[in-house]
Amino acid sequence: MNGEVLRRLYIEDGKSSFEIAKVFNCSEHKINYWLLKYSIPKRSISEAIYNKNNPDGDPFKIKPIRTQNDAKLLGLGLGLYWGEGNKKNKNSIRLGNTDPAIIREFIRFLIRIFGIKKEKLRFGLQIFSDLFKEVTLNFWLKELKEFGINKNQFFKVIITPSRSLGNYREKSKWGVMTVHFANTKLKNLIDSYIAEVAQR
Repeated sequence: MNGEVLRRLYIEDGKSSFEIAKVFNCSEHKINYWLLKYSIPKRSISEAIYNKNNPDGDPFKIKPIRTQNDAKLLGLGLGLYWGEGNKKNKNSIRLGNTDPAIIREFIRFLIRIFGIKKEKLRFGLQIFSDLFKEVTLNFWLKELKEFGINKNQFFKVIITPSRSLGNYREKSKWGVMTVHFANTKLKNLIDSYIAEVAQR
């Protein structure tokens, strides 16, 4: 087994030991032996799953911050996620809010700073039971029209029993919209940015 070929297939091409075993018509155990023999570090299970789910590489590309507007957007996006984001989920970036302007700015942050494709975004909508689902959904589609978001990007609308009238009820007259972008690596990267700021 040629070490350089094995390194290229495993490291550069990102193939799994199982896939390489099929190329050489041998057992996966044998490939793992040669990886160890040539001191080629094995990927963790999470890394292997990530590579399998992203065969073309990362679905994002960090843009260099060259303008004052980009710097402001980076700061705003991190601030919004720090304050409003759902940080419990380890595999996706999620931010929910009732204000369409906040949702739009967070989408701009993901697209302009991290170069994600808008088609990869998913949306969750939670409304009260006295709201009309289609009317509310169409409201949000109109608010996000500059990004070309369509209905297929929405999860099933969650309907909860209506609460009593009050300040929160007024703010939630169009429900709560949540932006989802599923990518573990970008989630960890944004978390690290926030942790770095928090330590200052």
